[in-house]
Amino acid sequence: MKLGLINSAWAQAGRDTAWGIQKTKELGFDTIDIFTDPLDIDVRERRRIKRECDRLGLPIVSIACVAVGLVDFNPSVQRFSVDRVKAYLDLAYEYEARNVLLVLGEYIWNQEVIPPAEQWQTAVKNCKILADYAGTLGVQIALELEPFALSLLNNVDTMVRFIDDVAHPALKANIDVSHLCLSKVRPEELRRLKGKAIHVHISDCDGKKHGDLPPGRGVVEFGPYLKEIKALEIDGAISIELEYSPEPSKIEAWVGEAYRETARLMRDVGLRA
Repeated sequence: MKLGLINSAWAQAGRDTAWGIQKTKELGFDTIDIFTDPLDIDVRERRRIKRECDRLGLPIVSIACVAVGLVDFNPSVQRFSVDRVKAYLDLAYEYEARNVLLVLGEYIWNQEVIPPAEQWQTAVKNCKILADYAGTLGVQIALELEPFALSLLNNVDTMVRFIDDVAHPALKANIDVSHLCLSKVRPEELRRLKGKAIHVHISDCDGKKHGDLPPGRGVVEFGPYLKEIKALEIDGAISIELEYSPEPSKIEAWVGEAYRETARLMRDVGLRA
């Protein structure tokens, strides 16, 4: 697998997007994931991102999209959200990316007003529409497993069930190692995602709260998870996901530390191509 970085790691640097892409290449990453909203950037920024990645030989693998409105109970919000995710899929096609990393929403009102099964079916219906559209573009959707109590997809059971309910080859799973730890998912449970997973996120955490720290700064035992991921034979990338550094002026050192430790972990299990 390739080693990538989600470019949102550079957000606190206060520099333009091209600077972050350049630093990503300088540190030795194989690929990059882009966190941007196609409805919020103009055509110049849109083209600048692809131009810089092409110039540096840094392939874009994934584009991250949070679309909690896909499970909203208002049909108008659902329609907007479907159209918005389609814009992400268009951008993925334009950038020659492999997938859109999709974060679904959560059950609202503590599952006490709207039946959970109804929200689940809303998500399935809208994701079928999006998977059909992704298929016409030759792009895939990678669903994020979120480690929160009310997230629709918060463990391997719900992820497998959702993928099976949508039943479309363009819709698969993303594996986030930190989220697995927070959700108390055992490494061997990943075997159920054989043929269903296409992308991986990696970061560390304190075992209690979402953190996205450089590997080695938390409690995650990466070896068993990475061995199971290797066995899945995913033809893709492991992308580092980082939250803000406690010292913004040292962001390069923060990302560099994450790169070195992740590269070592991947090397130890023979995972990096």
